[in-house]
Amino acid sequence: MKIDNQDTSILITGAGLCGALLGLRLAQRGYDVNILEKRPDMRSKVVDAGRSINLALSDRGLRALELVGLGDKVKEFCIPMYARMIHPKGGASFSSNYSGREDDFINSISREDLNKLLLDKADEFEKVQIDFRKEITSVDLRQGSVDYKDLKTNQLNHWNPDILLGTDGAGSRVRAAMARQRDFFFSYTTDWLPHAYKELRMPPADDGSYRIEKNALHIWPRGGFMLIALPNLDGSFTMTLFMQRKDAKISFENIATADQVTHFFKEEFPDVYDHIPDLLEQYAENPVPPLGTVKCSPWTAHGKTLMMGDACHAIVPFYGQGMNAGFEDVSVFDQILDESDSWATAMERFSVERKPDTDAIADLALDNFIEMRDSVSHPDFQMKRAIEMKLESAFAKAKYASKYSLVTFPPKGTDYEEAMIKGRAQDKAIIWLINNANLHVDMPAEELLEAINKKTEEVIWHRS
Repeated sequence: MKIDNQDTSILITGAGLCGALLGLRLAQRGYDVNILEKRPDMRSKVVDAGRSINLALSDRGLRALELVGLGDKVKEFCIPMYARMIHPKGGASFSSNYSGREDDFINSISREDLNKLLLDKADEFEKVQIDFRKEITSVDLRQGSVDYKDLKTNQLNHWNPDILLGTDGAGSRVRAAMARQRDFFFSYTTDWLPHAYKELRMPPADDGSYRIEKNALHIWPRGGFMLIALPNLDGSFTMTLFMQRKDAKISFENIATADQVTHFFKEEFPDVYDHIPDLLEQYAENPVPPLGTVKCSPWTAHGKTLMMGDACHAIVPFYGQGMNAGFEDVSVFDQILDESDSWATAMERFSVERKPDTDAIADLALDNFIEMRDSVSHPDFQMKRAIEMKLESAFAKAKYASKYSLVTFPPKGTDYEEAMIKGRAQDKAIIWLINNANLHVDMPAEELLEAINKKTEEVIWHRS
């Protein structure tokens, strides 16, 4: 039974990507929505967008944007990336497609442009009120209320809505309140990688063109560390260096002086060094944020409060699914609202049913970090990808999809947990068959599919 009480007042903490999309969707459903955001309005001021890595928008995120009527508009801000461009050390660069199907690609998009698009769309609804420079200071879970400070006037305020939705990111105040309460058991972990990241900018060429291939996600895998680059609309690339913070020869701690940085880039990334004229200045000035995974349970409290997005399941960025998973949260919750007779029921269902999928993509993101930095140049991996490309080119998604495609270009209804279980089993099956000389890319597609499916079933059977 669909919830039909449109008089319910809703307060959302955080007007980032997930919060803005959620507020927009609830307004479309007829609810009065207020959103509190600590930062200034990015549409009127230049603000720090969160020191976050460039975003890769893919099918799960696009479906959520289509739900709110922005599926076509968002494409104006996207640059399609059809492949990984691999830059091995001392070797020639090569391209590795994401899929064997021409219509499968991911999109590079500016976090700021996407956030502005969502805020503008939300502002079209009289039922949405977004208040900036409002900092949450405390949360009462039993009441579903918040205290917050107006950062322009320093005035303290209290708000007691009917429903409180926490989309306030990895540093969530709502989650912190969950961790402090004693009314129910709350499990919470943050697992930090020993690695951190630093963003750099490769400017356009003097004529405004792209210095390297535009329609690709570039990777310089180095085993234990790596550099990636995503294209921007202005001809630049946002580059991200991932390596250990300390306790390693190659680490941010040990590569700090101008001479060390110069030697490091000339040695490891010589094809990048000459393309960033102000490399030393950027390296010295740009921060080194940490990388971690947040898992917690439950996501809801007292039938009044619910968390969503990074507030309850922040992940590392190596599958490009953090934002897509947050957007898919909104799609999943929207469907659950259609099937529920109360907000309390809907929030409990979402908390229970969605968590296995977000745990799965968190684990897959860590898997992909190892793949991107260590495996993409390995001959077995390249043969596996060639076989997968052949099968995806030959068959529909329902008949064959690689692990990457199950996650990023999923057949409708394929959740992250299913993608993880089936995708990992397929990977093990293909590598086993390659290593035992039972599989080769020149085999007919039907024979390849039959051999892989048989071995995959054995792997899943042994797992269960």
